[in-house]
Amino acid sequence: MARDVELSRLRICFLAGTLARGGAEQQLYYMLRALRKTGAYLRLLCMTRGEWWEEEIRNLDVQVDWVGDSPSRPVRLARIVREIRTLRPHVLQATHFYMNLYVALAARAAGTREIGAIRSDVISEVDHHGWVLGNLSLRMPRFTLTNSSAALEKAVSSGVRSDRVALLRNVVDTERFRPSCRKDHSGLRIVSVGRLSAEKRHDRTLRLVARLKQSGFKNVKLTIAGEGPLRQDLEKQAQTLGLLPDTVDFVGAVEDMAVFYRQADMVVLTSDYEGTPNVVLEAMACGLPVIASRVGGVPDLIRDDQSGYLVDPSDEEALFQVVAKIAGDGGLRGEIGAHARACVEQRHSLEGLCGNLESVYRAALS
Repeated sequence: MARDVELSRLRICFLAGTLARGGAEQQLYYMLRALRKTGAYLRLLCMTRGEWWEEEIRNLDVQVDWVGDSPSRPVRLARIVREIRTLRPHVLQATHFYMNLYVALAARAAGTREIGAIRSDVISEVDHHGWVLGNLSLRMPRFTLTNSSAALEKAVSSGVRSDRVALLRNVVDTERFRPSCRKDHSGLRIVSVGRLSAEKRHDRTLRLVARLKQSGFKNVKLTIAGEGPLRQDLEKQAQTLGLLPDTVDFVGAVEDMAVFYRQADMVVLTSDYEGTPNVVLEAMACGLPVIASRVGGVPDLIRDDQSGYLVDPSDEEALFQVVAKIAGDGGLRGEIGAHARACVEQRHSLEGLCGNLESVYRAALS
């Protein structure tokens, strides 16, 4: 099996910490959808239930079972081990970093192989869980997947053997997210997507838009999509900057961002840190230039000055200069957007996912 992996013969069990609306969960859905078409046997165990992606995954005819009915970690682990011994999968795969210890221990107890997950920059994930649990979660899985080369390099430099970690790039549905034929508006429309929390630094985007207006871009509009604890603070800042009610629209959590991308001229991401954000791939697939902080896995997605632009997160002057340059040049925006779309089609489309997964499972089972 290890030398000649056929996806149709594999039994794969995924373990998720949540099925809420997030980037890791969306990538899980893409993986399940691709694997389902091969005929592989799939099962999903989850610590939570009744969340947004659960129904979508059940619609793929993938069985979803709740294993988080106890607050006790040892009891949860025992439940997972019982399920794995019954299922006897070839692979037990984590979808979140904080599931790595569960899959490593359960796989050893049940006599199967495990695949851990790194979804961010390694440093923030380890720090969040504390030095002991964080490093155990990083090092214990006998094989681990990461979605950015920066995280892979950091994992190796942190002591993970290079033959025990592999890169599986995030993908995006290029049929759902595709360039629009025309944008029936005048002026400049900017979109920013992300949780309204401290690390996303939407305050920088608001200051950027205020400066654009002061610099002559009178008909600029900003749409901020997302919910979070800082919404009131950000609305107050927008009011103080004179951006409400006509310039900024806080639209909350959005089910279908494709609608907003079709009306946008660019996407701006000003985070202090990121993993490998789906929003960047979605916007690029829609043929939009993305101006983003040079953090986490973002440089893996954007080729600076070709398929988008990268700026240091704290350099608000550089952010303004780049946005102002392409805001006044529709031809340049179109050129950058076309390169972005081509890059996504070549490296991040769903069509290549099955082949990449086959390589991953071959390496994990060897």
